[in-house]
Amino acid sequence: MPSFDVVSTVDLQEVRNAVQQAKKEVGNRYDFKGSDPSIELKEKEWEIVLEVSDSMKLEAMREILKQRLAKRGVDLKSCVFEEEKKVGGDRVAQRVRIKQGLAEDEQKRIVKAIKGMKLKVSSQIQGNQVRVAGKKKDDLQKVIGMLKSEASDLALQFVNFRD
Repeated sequence: MPSFDVVSTVDLQEVRNAVQQAKKEVGNRYDFKGSDPSIELKEKEWEIVLEVSDSMKLEAMREILKQRLAKRGVDLKSCVFEEEKKVGGDRVAQRVRIKQGLAEDEQKRIVKAIKGMKLKVSSQIQGNQVRVAGKKKDDLQKVIGMLKSEASDLALQFVNFRD
């Protein structure tokens, strides 16, 4: 029976590359001279920490990071930009969490949307992904199309398409 998995994953190597490129660009830009900018990737926590001397420079760093992530194929929907915080002196910092996998409420939302289509497909939650199976490939393609439009706020990938 044909099936596929709905997942939400981020390639850590692409995040590393984007952070390196952002560091390089920030280091070379004249408007950051003397502000001691810092972009740090914490791989175990799946987060990026931006730190600089003022909010305007932090906004510029955030935009540079977004551009680099997008250019490397990392979906910005999987990045959660937290509130900026004062971190001592006149410095400000911001954490960017990288979401890996689908949360339980997101999985339930996907399954509910699939059931609402009233197609002859089954969907089941497996770990941090959703497996969708059906007799007709056309039905599975309709499910993919619906999820792309209905769950456009999630960074979804459709993998392991099997016959």
